[in-house]
Amino acid sequence: MSHDSRTAPRICPLCEATCGLTLTIEGTTVTGARGDRDDIFSRGFICPKGASFGGLDADPDRLRVPLVRGEDGELREAAWGEAFDLIAARIPDLVKTHGPQAVGVVLGNPNVHTMAGSLYPPLLLGALRTRNVFTASTLDQMPKHVSSGLLFGDAHAIPVPDLDRTDHLLLIGANPLESNGSLCTAPDFPGRLKALRRRGGTLTVIDPRRTRTARLADRHVAIRPGADALLLAALAHTLIDDKLADPGPLAEHLEGLDELAAALAEFTPDAVAAACDVDADTITAIARELAAAPTAAVYGRIGSCTVEHGTLASWLVDVLNILTGNLDRPGGALFPLSATARAPRTAEPGARHAAPGKGFALGRWSSRVSGHPEAKGELPIAALAEEIDTPGEDRIRALVVIAANPVLSAPDGDRLDAALADGLDFMVSVDPYLNETSRRAHVVLPPPPPSQSAHFDFAFNGFAVHNQVRYTRAAVPLEDGRMDESEIHARLILAVSGLHGAPPSAVDDQAVDTALTRAGAPKELAAGLTGESGPERRLDLMLRLGPYGLTLQRLLAHPHGIDLGPLKPRLTEVLRTRSGRIELLPDPIAADLPRLRRALGDRPAPLVLVGRRHLRSNNSWMHNVGSLTGGSNVCTLQIHPDDAARLGLADGDTARIESSGGGIEAPAEITDTVRSGVVSLPHGWGHSRPGTRMSVAAAHPGANVNQLLDGTLLDPLSGTAVLNAIPVSVTPAH
Repeated sequence: MSHDSRTAPRICPLCEATCGLTLTIEGTTVTGARGDRDDIFSRGFICPKGASFGGLDADPDRLRVPLVRGEDGELREAAWGEAFDLIAARIPDLVKTHGPQAVGVVLGNPNVHTMAGSLYPPLLLGALRTRNVFTASTLDQMPKHVSSGLLFGDAHAIPVPDLDRTDHLLLIGANPLESNGSLCTAPDFPGRLKALRRRGGTLTVIDPRRTRTARLADRHVAIRPGADALLLAALAHTLIDDKLADPGPLAEHLEGLDELAAALAEFTPDAVAAACDVDADTITAIARELAAAPTAAVYGRIGSCTVEHGTLASWLVDVLNILTGNLDRPGGALFPLSATARAPRTAEPGARHAAPGKGFALGRWSSRVSGHPEAKGELPIAALAEEIDTPGEDRIRALVVIAANPVLSAPDGDRLDAALADGLDFMVSVDPYLNETSRRAHVVLPPPPPSQSAHFDFAFNGFAVHNQVRYTRAAVPLEDGRMDESEIHARLILAVSGLHGAPPSAVDDQAVDTALTRAGAPKELAAGLTGESGPERRLDLMLRLGPYGLTLQRLLAHPHGIDLGPLKPRLTEVLRTRSGRIELLPDPIAADLPRLRRALGDRPAPLVLVGRRHLRSNNSWMHNVGSLTGGSNVCTLQIHPDDAARLGLADGDTARIESSGGGIEAPAEITDTVRSGVVSLPHGWGHSRPGTRMSVAAAHPGANVNQLLDGTLLDPLSGTAVLNAIPVSVTPAH
């Protein structure tokens, strides 16, 4: 380390594990990153993404100043003032002429990895008053939000497995050794699974691929893709029918147990075995192992969410935790309590169950063209293109896209790309890159690299397997000519609100005032808030109003974080259903079960496609980091040797894959890690469109798997695009 080198702590923003890093900095350049051994949560763990922090931070393809589309149709560099002037001139006028529904908002996955992306989009939506909101959730986790909302009355009340204390962990559709965990924030997920095995625990993995996670398992079940809900229903049926169900103390909080038993009566192990391609004895054995374990947790993720019955599968995951008495108990699945959560609402003294809440409703409005019901205030992102290119009143004419690349991440990118190019009057993109989506914008606003931004995990602390809190300020000063990401968001809100020219601090002041009003706290509290910026003042307020009574100053005094203790039972604090109980068989679930029953008689397609995650990638937004390319991080079609021989494919041959939405080509990778009848392509590739400025990604473009989908196949309860178990045909390319 040179004489002018220094180190700084930084929470990694590149996946949901939120590991602590120690950055090495020379001048204002990050020259290295290693795991922070003093971090109270990650204890020095680091993955290849975190180790590549410096390469991503200094990527020369990152935009440094705004881009504005000129009269010649070309994007050119512009001053910040000119960019916001243009937004202020266009969007309010479009809203005045056509109404608020003429504006759509798209929020991508990276938003939950930044402070600004967490704090400001709700204020933007409030300013625009549009119902045309689309996020990455309907490509990923919305089924879990919907099932939690229906069960517990709160779409954000998602229980997580107590990894460090459980005796038996059942994973379905999850590969945390590659993903690092999702809706389950757990640094060093691999180490935690190995610790489970060392203490004599059991790991069961249900996945059509023999993933790195599956190779650790005591039992790996290679299920037929898309049959997750059927298998889970059979497990629940077995627990009930064999009188193994024992909710324990949960019983007084349950509603609908008898109705649940009747609803699942047809889903016997024998009935589902053929559809799942899992024999009945194995299903029965898994159910009995769950029931016999001293503690157990069932955890499902994207593989069980992005299928035709994703919400039912997500619901059944928690049904199993409830029936075995493992919901809300140590070693089972518990509800984390983050430092910025609203203070717990407890039941009245002497009450046997939580007080009734407002509950959770679906379909409060619907999309204009296809009538898709909203879920959690969002419409399916698969419907975005038709909302732009279909004429009629309330057609989307302007779009605000924040940290999203739906041309690659949503179905039928070709149609969406054409809609963005020809169907919009105006588009704003907040993005560090000129990518497949932002290249269509009229204004591109680039946030600074992560080293120049403060970091706090508002979202992921609510899914953490251990209660803790950490905050890191920017590791290096903001570079000349750049604008802080929070200021970009604040100025954007002012521009679309007709308040262009007001100071950005006005947005944060209003947010503080609103938070105090909602909390019933005295307005005088605002004067005592500390912090060097509006976001820090807002964080200070949230910590003060939170369940631990912390302050920003105390957090700053602990640069490696504060340990808030293991997860604890707190069911009565989170229940928000109208009954004040866990509603085991909500009406929307009951209404969807006949569709699952019909699946018992479905004949499987000869060949279906599933996705896969790479340890050195995160969707479409990390493919421009040279140190993360190559190796296993490649876009290949994995195919079983028997299928390859039948189709006449050799390893490395170019395969043609076709489905309802179109066709693509990719190199064949012959491997027995996928079961026969299944092929696998990773998500987020296809960097071959002209007009982007991502040189590394363009050199390794891969194929866009979502171009195989036409966007019409959705999980009806959540509006989530079906991305797995897609029937395909595969032939050698000519």
